Amino acid sequence: MSGESIFTGKSVDEAIAEGLRALGLTADAAEIEVISRGSRGIFGLGSEPAQVRITRRRPASSSVAKPSAATPSAATPSAATPSAATPPAATPPAATPSAATPSAATPSIAAEDETAVEAEEAEEAEEAKASLVAPPAVAVSARTATTTDKPASEDDAESSEAPATPEEDAQLAALATEFLNKLVKLMGFEADVIAEWREPDADNEHRYLLLDLQGRDLSPLIGRRGDTLSNMQYLVRLMINQRLHRWKNIVVDVEGYRQRRLDHLSQLALRSAQQVAQSGRPLSLEPMPANERRIIHLTLRDHAEVYTESIGEGTRRKVQILPHK
Repeated sequence: MSGESIFTGKSVDEAIAEGLRALGLTADAAEIEVISRGSRGIFGLGSEPAQVRITRRRPASSSVAKPSAATPSAATPSAATPSAATPPAATPPAATPSAATPSAATPSIAAEDETAVEAEEAEEAEEAKASLVAPPAVAVSARTATTTDKPASEDDAESSEAPATPEEDAQLAALATEFLNKLVKLMGFEADVIAEWREPDADNEHRYLLLDLQGRDLSPLIGRRGDTLSNMQYLVRLMINQRLHRWKNIVVDVEGYRQRRLDHLSQLALRSAQQVAQSGRPLSLEPMPANERRIIHLTLRDHAEVYTESIGEGTRRKVQILPHK
């Protein structure tokens, strides 16, 4: 099996997961380099897969084993030396696997829940990051960066940026409103844009600018499971980033759809958890995007009788609810 390979996926996390699975490695045993973060394109057109290079990491014990193996060769004139060197040579292989196996094989239920939430947050960050048009310097550094379980994202840029003044907030709201108004009119709809800054909530880790579209017959702007809405949000973020050359947390909504969807998912999670607790059998929900799976994980993270995990790949990835044993 090759020690270094290039793998692709719809997102960086998906490419990493595919590579680790194919090579039979854990994240701790691999060196991971992001070659390309890919692109979702515009309304699904011109999309490109993410690419990562995965190299098998040399075990730390190998550097210790080499000197011990070299010792007998230095002492070859003695007839007793080869037989005396045999026990030390056998010791490192026995110690190396046993040190790595228990920690990877026995995660607690709480750790599984936290891992599931972090995985969804990482994938959600990758999806949002696809809307960025980074300056050349940023693009080069991203290509050579090493990816961890939760990659650097727009959250890091948001947290490191100095707090905006009220004047800057107002200017950004006016600019984003102008862009969204033009986009909606080009799509053939008439709507009012209500811009409002919101504090972090269950669906957004950082403060964000909410652009809520209000008007008549706007349901086509939502689309199936909010797909059209997400594409509009992608375009507005793209235009703002192109103008300001930095990421801003902008959320586009249609008549409060996102909050209604959040409430629906939370209720669905609780009803499904009750069903699993009573029947003792696992239950799989319908496929969802990363941000919706994250809501399910967060809702049931502290549930006493069930825990959650994500299964499947790409657009078929979904949340499975399982009973505690």
